[in-house]
Amino acid sequence: MSGRTQARACPERTCVGCRERAVKSDLLRIVAIEDECVPDPRGTLPGRGAYVHPAVVCLDQAVRRRAFPGPFGPPEHSTRRNCAKPWPPRPWPHRKT
Repeated sequence: MSGRTQARACPERTCVGCRERAVKSDLLRIVAIEDECVPDPRGTLPGRGAYVHPAVVCLDQAVRRRAFPGPFGPPEHSTRRNCAKPWPPRPWPHRKT
């Protein structure tokens, strides 16, 4: 055997809401742009990002524990104060199972 029969490793990230590890493709990336946190579904926006399950439950937990300003750098280097609520809540296409 050539040793190539093993499955490729998928990158994993931690949800800032529920703190569970999941495959990167199952999570939504949140990026700080100027003074706002915006969703980055394609994962192409520049800058540091935080990952959250695309479920209202995880988003609410992340907002409650103020998890969004942390991943974007130390407060003394950041003016991002509007990251407590990253965007208006809306229904998600799928829920966390």
